[in-house]
Amino acid sequence: MLALTYVQGLEVAHFRNMVEAAGSASAIFENLSSLSEILPGASPRLKSLLSDPKAFERARRELEFAAEHDIDIICYGDDAYPYRLRECDDAPIVLYSKGCMNLNARRIVSVVGTRRATEYGKDMCERFVKELSESVPDALVVSGLAYGIDVCAHKAAMASSLPTVGVLAHGLDRIYPAPHRNVAKAMLENGGLLTEFMSETESLPAYFVRRNRIVAGMADATVVVESAASGGSLITASIAYSYSRDCFAFPGRVTDENSKGCNALICNNRAALITCAADFIAAMNWGVPKQKEKPRQMQLFTNLTPDEEVVMQQLARFPDGVQINRLVVETNIPVNRLMPLLFELEMKDFIKTLAGGRYKAKI
Repeated sequence: MLALTYVQGLEVAHFRNMVEAAGSASAIFENLSSLSEILPGASPRLKSLLSDPKAFERARRELEFAAEHDIDIICYGDDAYPYRLRECDDAPIVLYSKGCMNLNARRIVSVVGTRRATEYGKDMCERFVKELSESVPDALVVSGLAYGIDVCAHKAAMASSLPTVGVLAHGLDRIYPAPHRNVAKAMLENGGLLTEFMSETESLPAYFVRRNRIVAGMADATVVVESAASGGSLITASIAYSYSRDCFAFPGRVTDENSKGCNALICNNRAALITCAADFIAAMNWGVPKQKEKPRQMQLFTNLTPDEEVVMQQLARFPDGVQINRLVVETNIPVNRLMPLLFELEMKDFIKTLAGGRYKAKI
């Protein structure tokens, strides 16, 4: 897998498609002489790119670097791979992580914003994270370790004892920006650092956009605290919207330059307006019910088909709801069959739909 990511000139989605078609990354390299048999339509150029001997040399160096610096390498098919990110078409096939983190935490929120944060923006960010920790103490806060709102979110999370993960646009052999090195080191105790880039990778402008898709894709929702009319946080929000993930924004005065982006997201219905963590928690249905209903036994209901029973059993594993892409994987039922099943179960009052296209069992 590492050698495959070294190959230049291919889109991230192409890597995943090749691995799925061949059965494994190893099968691709082991069958280069007959590549077109396992990858129909493979061009001579692709075979030439895959034949570069430097790929495995670089992969071995990266394995040695990871072992020396306690870096975990997470491949697309691993259990530790973020399942929310796996649902995205352009998910990276390899991730590098350092620290103590659960990338499949029960509740994950990305908090992003401008690098030129005002006191208003910082205050809103700190209040949001603090209030979130009081009501949802198991939430994981994700951001990009950049100046402004990003680092403010990380610091607020640590101050509130919430785990926090910084997604980087470079390898784990460096920290950018350098002044955030101490913050990054402190995050390793409860959270950590995550990237798709090998060591020795410089933080090029294009890599920050690639980083943003991970920030958006690995979370249940993205919150934009403060943003000008353009910037990286708006790109992250746009990506989250394209993934059908929930997006929220704090409003600001119409005359404030650093609130124009948030106001535009709200005005264009690309983000829901929130003024505090309570608004966000209510919209996400993350609140703890005051009184739990007594569970109903599924076996008492004889009007469930075998397929409906399978769906209900899987939904029971996700008390906060699950998106349909994940449900397709867990039930092994194609989406064209699953959609009618979900509709029937909703009509029978066994399930309900939540924000972000998620489904939750009522029993």
